[in-house]
Amino acid sequence: MMRLPVYKALLLLFLLSSGFAAHAQEILRGRVQVASGGQPVVGGEVFVRSLNRAVLTDSTGRFEVSGLAAGPQSVLVSALGYLPFSITVTLPADGFSFELTRRDQTTLKEVVVAAPQTTFGQTRLREVEGTAIFAAKKSEVIVPENLVANLATNNARQVYARVPGLNIWENDGGGLQLSIGGRGLDPNRTSNFNVRQNNYDISADALGYPESYYTPPTEAVKRIQLVRGAASLQYGTQFGGLLNFEMRSPEPDRKAAVTSRQTVGSFGFFNSFNSVSGTVGKLSYYTFAQYKRGNGWRPNSQYESKTAYADVRYQFTENLKAGVQVTHMDYLAQQPGGLNDAQFRQDARQSNRARNWFAVDWNLFNVNADWKLNARSNVNLMAFGLVAARQSLGFRPNVVSRPDEDYIGRDLIDGAFRNYGLEARFLNRYQLAGKDGVLLLGTRLYRGTTHSIQGFGPAGRGADFRFVEPDKFASTRNYSDYRFPNQNVAVFAENIFYLSDKVSITPGVRYEYIRTQADGVLDAVFRDLAGNITQINRQNENRLNPRGFLLGGLGLSYKPSERRELYANLSQNYRSITFSDMQIVNPSSVIDPNLQDETGFSADLGLRGETPGVLTYDVSLFALNYNNRIGEITQYDAFDNPFRRRLNVGQALIVGLEAYGEAELLPPPPDPAATPAAPRWQWSAFGNVALIRSQYLRSVLPLVEGNQVEFVPAINLKTGTRVGYGPVKASLQFLYLSQQFAEATNDESTTSPSAVIGPIPAYQVFDASVSWERRWLKLEGSVNNLLDARYFTRRATGYPGPGILPSDGRSYFLTVGVKL
Repeated sequence: MMRLPVYKALLLLFLLSSGFAAHAQEILRGRVQVASGGQPVVGGEVFVRSLNRAVLTDSTGRFEVSGLAAGPQSVLVSALGYLPFSITVTLPADGFSFELTRRDQTTLKEVVVAAPQTTFGQTRLREVEGTAIFAAKKSEVIVPENLVANLATNNARQVYARVPGLNIWENDGGGLQLSIGGRGLDPNRTSNFNVRQNNYDISADALGYPESYYTPPTEAVKRIQLVRGAASLQYGTQFGGLLNFEMRSPEPDRKAAVTSRQTVGSFGFFNSFNSVSGTVGKLSYYTFAQYKRGNGWRPNSQYESKTAYADVRYQFTENLKAGVQVTHMDYLAQQPGGLNDAQFRQDARQSNRARNWFAVDWNLFNVNADWKLNARSNVNLMAFGLVAARQSLGFRPNVVSRPDEDYIGRDLIDGAFRNYGLEARFLNRYQLAGKDGVLLLGTRLYRGTTHSIQGFGPAGRGADFRFVEPDKFASTRNYSDYRFPNQNVAVFAENIFYLSDKVSITPGVRYEYIRTQADGVLDAVFRDLAGNITQINRQNENRLNPRGFLLGGLGLSYKPSERRELYANLSQNYRSITFSDMQIVNPSSVIDPNLQDETGFSADLGLRGETPGVLTYDVSLFALNYNNRIGEITQYDAFDNPFRRRLNVGQALIVGLEAYGEAELLPPPPDPAATPAAPRWQWSAFGNVALIRSQYLRSVLPLVEGNQVEFVPAINLKTGTRVGYGPVKASLQFLYLSQQFAEATNDESTTSPSAVIGPIPAYQVFDASVSWERRWLKLEGSVNNLLDARYFTRRATGYPGPGILPSDGRSYFLTVGVKL
């Protein structure tokens, strides 16, 4: 991994800024003013579509955009508190004057700007959004409102169907947890992505335990943003990149807007989602409450979940706004346990675990402020915190077919999380030697503390989360009590240099200081053949591991035309070992105490573009290189029982092709007002595929070198179509994943009593949905797993296993939605 002194990194940025640029053809100059009175609009945004770039007006309302071709240019003018509008101007010209109308004024003359409507459920991020830079990065934006899908259950197959290469674990039918990975990343609770809500962390501990037990309800989400590995410079060092849930914002033009969605479905499913939103003067708000319950497809799978969210914002001045957001989620779920291969083939719906439970209590807090210093500079400040807990209780022997008796004690894991952090960003648009540039500077201060206790739980069947003393009927022999205090300080910088009207480069650096610590005790309890305790061995442990390092990245963008872009990026990545990597008691898994951090890089080279209302596409090649990749291999104990050992397996290289395209086969008319008799039919189709090759290039283990990397299906295909006629819309989606391995030795045996060893066979699934909407009423129906396929996506080593976790069979859902 590159470790450059700071002065060399700054010198690199300076040299990259000194490239020769072609002379701009035309300049767009103008002034934005208030329609009534002519006062200047300060900090307004003028977005030029051909450059995919925006500039801000200065203190006199004036702006200037260089590097434009002669002829017509499409411009979007907007500002906070004003009605936006789009216009086409023709260059060359001396200057333009644009007038904006305040939102709270009466509009005497209505101007309708008609644009082709698209049914696309996915877009991409602009080069600059807010105080973030996404130029030359591979990004996807999912707009749930554009989908015809089952949103009530957070059905990840449908919601993320347009994102190529994602590997989705299906842990439950209620959508309580999201588990996605990609490009060989472990999908478990999306731990290899930096998962955020409105740009702040929501995982248990970003350093020590980056697993996400909370997933925002899709019904409350405005956009889901994914940025692949090159996001590491702005959002952290992780290999997966960024996954950000942008929640719905307050209604700007109404004092109170109410949405209510009620869903019923198979296996006792019920979901109630209700929200209220509005703006009163300078105060705006959005809040929702969700209640969800179900019995599950398998026995012993009942769950109940409650989620509440409040977002309150205040516009102090035209240039300063601040907000507070609070989130609460709790749920209790019964877990049916895993199956072995023979049980799965016999009856995938069976369960022999009636005493396994899982409980989560999640509380998130965020205070943020956006300040426009002037027409070109923005500051964002954000303080966030987490107070959360998770508890798991159950009987989980290494032989999953073993009967479960009420008198046997259960394993209990209790985790408490206390995290807080502060992030600050400064974004400045500037001109240097006649060329535009965008500079982003940021810093992050973070502290996370995890307290994990694992030991002896009570007998019985209920969800009784309290520790008891060990006895002869305990299901585990170990007890541990650990604290993991972690600290993180980071500073980063990125800059877009526009070398010409078609070419830009975006270099960046990030300095990261990480301090991880483990302080705890592990007791090993030994028993005789009668189950009586004969000895207790105690092991005290205190680990401290501070380290600092510099990461670099570079992006390149070439736009031969307004709607087509060739992009490339290279970024270094880093993953700190987590507390679950260090120590956890698991009867079917053993952890190497000498684990090391993972390092590597990710790279993308792609072509993307669109024809508005007709076609959008993104085709890219990627490479992901892991050093010291942490993985699992199959080993056998003294009694010839197989188990999985977690260790630094070796260097892994993953390369592939990811392609996405969506077309309007029956696009709407370009001007609906001019062609009122046009057909009301709409028809679109999408498809994406990821073709991936993976290999362990080097390994200390002879049985691993040259093997495929786990969690990497060679073919990951998703496709679908959407048809609409007036208010009626219907969709059909198909997913296919080829066989993948669950661990690094590529063991294909299916006779393991724990079922944690073996392949994950290829599977294919169909989903169908339909909706009807008229004014304030909307009806939705969906059928998940239309052909009732029997398949599984995961072999779990611990909770909620061990063993095979079957995915749900066919299920039906009906939603009634009201907007008032």
